[in-house]
Amino acid sequence: MSPRTARDPALLLVAHGSPDPDWRRPLEQLLAQLRGQLGERVGLAYLAHAPSIEDVVASFAAAGHARVVVVAALLSPGGRHVKQDIPAAVDAARARFPAIDIDLVPGALGDDAGVISALAAATLTRLKGR
Repeated sequence: MSPRTARDPALLLVAHGSPDPDWRRPLEQLLAQLRGQLGERVGLAYLAHAPSIEDVVASFAAAGHARVVVVAALLSPGGRHVKQDIPAAVDAARARFPAIDIDLVPGALGDDAGVISALAAATLTRLKGR
């Protein structure tokens, strides 16, 4: 496998956020797994708490990344966060960092068939444990 460089796109996951560490734990575990594969070019931002999308894009800019791919780490593609809040925050980051290509992936991570299958498997595992 070739070494990763700042020329490779950075990956920015965006979630709602909560001050509760139990709420953040699964997302931080996802971040750790992705960093194990992609290195420090993966970041996690929150809509309601720090770090914000702009904070993480600023860190990617400082590291020399020219492209950032943004993925909504939410279960549903419906609702205000995916349809309004994240696009507005991405637009603000684009305005602040015009030299960086910021690509917002449509929808939400939870709408992916693989995620739905994983959730179904986890649900059945819990059912069998009862």
